[in-house]
Amino acid sequence: KTVGPDVLARIHHSNEKGGLAQLQSLIIDGVNRHLSALCESCGISSDDVYLVTGAGNTAMTHLFLGIEAYDIIKEPYIPGVNIPDTFDAAELGLCVNSNAKIFLFPNIGSYFGGDLIAGILFSDLDQKEMPCIMVDVGTNAEIVVGCRDWLIACAGAAGPALEGGVSKMGMTAQPGVIDRVWLDDDQNMQVHTIDDKPPIGICGSGMIDLAASLFLSGRVDIRGKFSKQRCEDRLFEKEGIASFILVEKEDSGTGAPICLSQVDLNSLTSSKAAMYTILEVIVKNTSGLEFEELSRFYVAGTFGSFINPESAISIGMLPDIDLSLFEVLGNSSLGGAKVLLKNPDAFDRLLSIREAITYIELNVNQEFMNMFSGAKFYPHTDRSRFPSVKQG
Repeated sequence: KTVGPDVLARIHHSNEKGGLAQLQSLIIDGVNRHLSALCESCGISSDDVYLVTGAGNTAMTHLFLGIEAYDIIKEPYIPGVNIPDTFDAAELGLCVNSNAKIFLFPNIGSYFGGDLIAGILFSDLDQKEMPCIMVDVGTNAEIVVGCRDWLIACAGAAGPALEGGVSKMGMTAQPGVIDRVWLDDDQNMQVHTIDDKPPIGICGSGMIDLAASLFLSGRVDIRGKFSKQRCEDRLFEKEGIASFILVEKEDSGTGAPICLSQVDLNSLTSSKAAMYTILEVIVKNTSGLEFEELSRFYVAGTFGSFINPESAISIGMLPDIDLSLFEVLGNSSLGGAKVLLKNPDAFDRLLSIREAITYIELNVNQEFMNMFSGAKFYPHTDRSRFPSVKQG
């Protein structure tokens, strides 16, 4: 039985009787399993481990430590702890040397955790001479912009439509899931699946590719609506809702066609508009910069690792800047934890990072909503912002 498939569900479960202890036990057991396997692969004993570092979001840090997490999601959204003490690993039940210590990266707030501070450390954002931006794309979009002189951060809901649960077609990456979509020379849709298995659904990166391909081929108009004329026989209507057939049933791994409904597309349109608007607020309105002034655009997180920046630009999700500026960091949280293990001097640096960050709450005010409305078009109501995007 799955307990707490996402962070919000875990927080709610932790508030039930015995829920917090159950979740902490599951987390510690999982860490111990992976620790054991890792040590075995390296030919060492778990008893040889004297220092453990961990970098996670604010909720997972609380649950790992067995600290009440429910206040994170209710006003005034204050975490139980922001800078955890260094603990004896044995105190938490970790199967390492009895004298080992564990250090957890500190949080900034409810929606900006140690994983983001680890990402800043890993990308050296705090040491850059010119402003850069780091975006961690997932259910929330966490964003940091700045350089060695200043850092500004915010978090906002931007990506729920990109993963399983909101879109009927959106799935977690697994064998058979479509992770890439593109147009061939004849403007026909081509797909790639994980492990080259028969397609069973589509994940977030595939959704962005698909939306880009639909728009660039004219099958979707600037309003994000399907064009009956351009979609031809691939468009059908069920209960008044239009759907586009991406994979015919005879080519599907499920025996049923894989489709994108107008409802699914609307969710994606809202997500991409939210993402762009958040970027616009933090870069232009808050930092006083133009997108073109950024010297690097880092994309972090497992999901972000698979986004094709060209597709994201095509639908107006990411700004239309030179593709050479984009750099995929992968698991920057793990990368930052590794930096600290290899260089203990990084301890002072990450505390300096925490102190240097100005965290802003993205209150949904009228100005934000006006900007958001403009970003709900493909790629945007202001086409001059996306000069590289050419619709066929």
